[in-house]
Amino acid sequence: MTTNATRPGRLYGVGLGPGDPELVTVKAARLIAAADVVAYHAARHGRSNARAIAAGYLRDGQIEEPLIYPVTTEGTDHPGGYQGAIDEFYAEAAARLAAHLDAGRDVVVLAEGDPFFYGSYMHMHKRLADRYETAVVPGVTSVSAASAVLGRPLMERDEVLTVLPGTLPAEELATRLSTTDSAAVMKLGRTFTGVRDALERSGRLADAWYVERATTDRERSGPLSEVDPDTVPYFSLALLPSPAAAAFTDEKSDENSDEKSAEKPGTATRPASVTVIGLGPGPRDWLTPEAQAALATADDVVGYGPYVDRVPVSPRQRRHPSDNRVEAERAAFALDLAKRGRRVAVVSSGDPGVFAMAAAVLETAEDPQWRDVSVRIVPGLTAAQAVASRAGAPLGHDFCTLSLSDRLKPWSVIEKRLAAAAAADLVIAIYNPASKTRTEQLARAQKLLLDHRSADTPVVVGRDVGGPAESVRVTTLGDLDPATVDMRCLLIIGSSQTRAVIRGDGTTAVYTPRTYPQG
Repeated sequence: MTTNATRPGRLYGVGLGPGDPELVTVKAARLIAAADVVAYHAARHGRSNARAIAAGYLRDGQIEEPLIYPVTTEGTDHPGGYQGAIDEFYAEAAARLAAHLDAGRDVVVLAEGDPFFYGSYMHMHKRLADRYETAVVPGVTSVSAASAVLGRPLMERDEVLTVLPGTLPAEELATRLSTTDSAAVMKLGRTFTGVRDALERSGRLADAWYVERATTDRERSGPLSEVDPDTVPYFSLALLPSPAAAAFTDEKSDENSDEKSAEKPGTATRPASVTVIGLGPGPRDWLTPEAQAALATADDVVGYGPYVDRVPVSPRQRRHPSDNRVEAERAAFALDLAKRGRRVAVVSSGDPGVFAMAAAVLETAEDPQWRDVSVRIVPGLTAAQAVASRAGAPLGHDFCTLSLSDRLKPWSVIEKRLAAAAAADLVIAIYNPASKTRTEQLARAQKLLLDHRSADTPVVVGRDVGGPAESVRVTTLGDLDPATVDMRCLLIIGSSQTRAVIRGDGTTAVYTPRTYPQG
């Protein structure tokens, strides 16, 4: 590079990588050596990590511009507070660099990692790029370096990597961590305790790793749960590596666990636990963050075949689909897996506590052989809620849910409950209304309900709601045709107060008012 007074200088944002000078790119090294001015950010003590990395590429005669932050994390008496002090500093720093550029000097601003990845250079860029010719030289990020240090890939195939600042509120951080496959949490230091809490709340703490000053002579790494918060510097991060790739290290550990335990009596083992998870009635958007996190950490997925198929395939997980009529056997299988140290997810459609696997697992777990296996229930959006939302608000007042399946209870009990619910004027959400082998129950239920309800009572018939064959239609109790209803349907029978109204766009909305007539 040569100074040319006939033109303004060029501004370069140069990424230096995570710390090892040998990870500086060839292009970055060339630009640093040729620059007229080399600028770098530093705290008030004057030491700059960026300059230390680039020291071997500097040459005699270069102008150095240390950009000293007025504050870092401490307080300030600036009238604009911390942000006001920082904004004023960036404006002054940009003015200093502009003076060099106006004089025709090329300026390299050193940036640790990558200039546009949480880098200070970006504040110079957005203040100067509209006036001067600029170029940005990317660098190896600390996230890539941490992944390499741990020997654990960041993501595989269609997994999602999320990069988060540790400065986010713990609740928001926990939500975001629970909805991604892999994650990197930056800016630890004083935020470490909050980040650890967020990882624990999202169910991801056991899979989280800590990396400090990656690729330098002060590098430190290990399981995040074992890190002393008082020892954590700003230049560190938390990493949730690829769940799929984790199999290559975790399974090897499992293979040697018995041998290691024999060598070291008293070695702690993973607590036996089963998590029963509600997948919701349809699309992934209806899966809760808590459910996503529980699925991501599971070693085994157990459930009715079509429900297991709804869980994204992970190479590190074992899948155990089974028939819909073996709930007790499925529960026992899951509990036995957990007893052997596996993290087991039992999946159900909708909510696992509504005509699903939660009750089966808890009932089976009463057997003394599984008394030490903990059972956790993760709720899900119910089919009744999904169908109701498509129709309007038919569950807006008191309602009950009933199953017409007489496989696990006698029809006489179903009739008594239907009659009681109808007499009480409750809205009724009917699960399992019909099947290939149960074709008469709905017709008999309709006749019974007509003894208590008007024939023009609104009825919502939802089929495969949330799925590719979704349909929702509104009819009346008198016009309901049982022959058009199958096992994939859910019915909502209105009360005497439920209304079906035509909206301005021509659609029908069904709702049950919040108030009920007095007397």
